[in-house]
Amino acid sequence: MNLANTLTLLRIVLSPVFVIIFFLPKEHSIWAIPVLWAVFIISEITDYFDGLAARKLNLTSDFGKLFDPFADTLVQITYFLCFLIGGIWPCGILPLILLLLVIYREFGILFLRNLMLRKGVTLGARMLGKIKTVSYIIAVGAALLSASIERLNIFEPFLQYVRIGALVIFAISVIFSVVSFIDYILIYQKTGKENG
Repeated sequence: MNLANTLTLLRIVLSPVFVIIFFLPKEHSIWAIPVLWAVFIISEITDYFDGLAARKLNLTSDFGKLFDPFADTLVQITYFLCFLIGGIWPCGILPLILLLLVIYREFGILFLRNLMLRKGVTLGARMLGKIKTVSYIIAVGAALLSASIERLNIFEPFLQYVRIGALVIFAISVIFSVVSFIDYILIYQKTGKENG
């Protein structure tokens, strides 16, 4: 467990902390909302620094190539489930159908990674997957901003616009998610031909 993987593990540990605080009663919002933002920002900063540490300190490993995207997926789905169940939007903060597409995609990637491991190939994150991750982060930030406005009763005239913006960003991130899944399938097929 090197520095890069320790930072990745920290993101996983912070996920249930986010859930617990997110579902505290609204009367705790005055301190809970800043803590939610802190957990979210720390998680994303450690995501950046674990990759930086792996590259700069030569800590890249097959384990890290799988552990980092696993942590990303766990953290992001945790956020999205909170916003789905939280119900701040008329049909939940995030629509179930889009979240299901995300979950199905992530299970599909997990399956592909296992198939490739059987061929001796470690499938790390690809550029489209990284773009998808950035769009997820922006969607989570917008949804958390929506939750903050609603729970703190501030800037309420802007709430509807923030919600719509978060939904649009999330929908775009789901499109990136599906496209990146197709990219992974093509890589898997290419690997199969090379090994065949």
